[in-house]
Parts: sequence; C-alpha cells; structure tokens
Amino acid sequence: QVQLVQSGGGLVQPGGSLRLSCAASTSISSINYMRFDRQAPGKQRELVAAIRSGGSTNYTDSVKGRFTISRDNAKNTVYLEMNSLKPEDTAVYYCNVKTEFGLSYWGQGTQVTVSS
Repeated sequence: QVQLVQSGGGLVQPGGSLRLSCAASTSISSINYMRFDRQAPGKQRELVAAIRSGGSTNYTDSVKGRFTISRDNAKNTVYLEMNSLKPEDTAVYYCNVKTEFGLSYWGQGTQVTVSS
C-alpha cells in the first residue's frame, strides 16, 4: 500500500505562484504514472498534469505554459509548480499514483484558492 501526503496549498492572489508536493510512503522509482487532479466546487474532477517514469508529461489545456509537474525519485515526491494562477484554478488538488500492479492511490487533497 502507498500512502500519499500532500502539502503546499493555500490562498494566493491572481498572478501568484504555489508549489504542491505529494510525498509517497514508498519508493516511487518503479511507479510509472503519477498525476495531479483537481475538483472545483460544483464541477467534476479533472486531470491537471501527469508524469511518467521516463519523464514525459501531459497537461490539460488550461494550465499549459503555467504549471509544471516534476518528480524526485530520491525524495519519493512529485511536485506541481503553479505559476500565473487564475481564479479559475481554485479547487481542491489531489495527487494520484498508479503502481506497476495497476493499483491506484490518492492523496488527501489540498485546497488552492486564487483570490484578491
């Protein structure tokens, strides 16, 4: 079983930046697929960004050029760097990993609020 602990959310003004972290309780070196999703009030959860073990990434269109997902296998942590934040980025952000056995685990979620 993999436990994921998230940190780094909070309140930020439009145009500001935040970095989300998602620390795993086990080595992530063999975990191929890691992602951040978000869910805004009244909306469905959506994929924000994903990263694979080889380093390839993909992003939802609305965050391309502003968000960067990365992973540090030595620290068993995946990061989401968020720049030029907009009010529409306000949501609860969740990290997720899928192991080589196809098992999926979620973090506890962290609130990101973009408001002046």
